[in-house]
Amino acid sequence: MPSTIDVVLPCLDEAAALPGVLTALPPGYRAIVVDNGSRDGSPEVAARYGAQVVHEARRGYGAAVHTGLEAAEAALVCVLDADGSFDPAELPALVAPVALGAADLVVGRRRPVAPGVWPWHARVGTALVAALLRQRGVPLRDLSPIRVARRDALLGLGVTDRAFGYPLELLIRAAAAGWRIRELDVRYSHRAAGTRSKVSGSVRGTLRATRDFAGVLRTVERTR
Repeated sequence: MPSTIDVVLPCLDEAAALPGVLTALPPGYRAIVVDNGSRDGSPEVAARYGAQVVHEARRGYGAAVHTGLEAAEAALVCVLDADGSFDPAELPALVAPVALGAADLVVGRRRPVAPGVWPWHARVGTALVAALLRQRGVPLRDLSPIRVARRDALLGLGVTDRAFGYPLELLIRAAAAGWRIRELDVRYSHRAAGTRSKVSGSVRGTLRATRDFAGVLRTVERTR
């Protein structure tokens, strides 16, 4: 197992969640918090808890993740939401198949720990997109924001989406490149109090993400 693994945490107004997330990282996991324009002091909180902080002025999930990958130095990189909905203690289980050469990409399949954790509109939207992915040979049931792969391989995929469509394009490109993709169950909890989801927290956010997903699918079909 590598001595250091970088964890990219895209961040927009997650100051209330960051202390819990950063202190829960296992030993040897180094946090890279990518601030995407927070107004709640998130960068200062992240730095206070020992994270490397980088800034991405262009708003968008994909933009933040890409900047984090560029800033990473470890061979293996995890991507994790900074809102407290995932337990960082589960990262080693996701890392192991990649580190041992049994998979090229490992993603978490969200398993809600309580009713109401995953709103119906977000769950339905995810199920529809996952079904479309399976039709394209991507063996997944979820489009989870927690995943692990090798840094150089991720950058080599050439993912261009810089909004919510980033994970979808990544999965499509990875499958087309013949990557061995594995999905493992992870616990999915309520976000930390004082934070709000940019996607599943509202129907509007889910529709915005669905729009980005549809744009990625249209682009992929044109380039086939």
